[in-house]
Amino acid sequence: AIFQRWGKLDILVAAAGALGQLSPMPAYTPKMWDNVMAVNLTANWRLIRSMDPLLRRSDAGRAIFVTSGVSRRIVPYWGAYAASKAALDMLVGIYAAEVAHTQVRVNLFNPGPMRTFMRREAFPGENEAQQTPPEAHGESLIKLALPSCTMNGQWVAGDEALGAQ
Repeated sequence: AIFQRWGKLDILVAAAGALGQLSPMPAYTPKMWDNVMAVNLTANWRLIRSMDPLLRRSDAGRAIFVTSGVSRRIVPYWGAYAASKAALDMLVGIYAAEVAHTQVRVNLFNPGPMRTFMRREAFPGENEAQQTPPEAHGESLIKLALPSCTMNGQWVAGDEALGAQ
């Protein structure tokens, strides 16, 4: 439908995520593990597979994948989520390397703690008013999506994107 209507895709933001169960890994059910991997990793691979031809048809295709700081730390009880986000980081890094000699630019964006349903699931007693609302990251995402942004294969944390080149 995107190809039929516009013939290209200028910006892809992949932001869906599933937390799964926060517990010791032996307590995970295969169904929960598979769901977290399906949403956080496989769905992103499917987006790359489906949208790459459309991004390449753009004068400046930009793909931004939302990751998490837990992808780079060992945090007990966060196994499924952390493993899926670490795998996403690698997947996106490889994709960025594969498109390095094209006009497509691909980056990871870690917004940090945000006031979301997922955050509420992970930290039910936390004061939500102290968390950044998702809309506060709009300007950072726009910077990463601009044709003037030449960064590729970068892991960008929150407001670091405001200085994106």
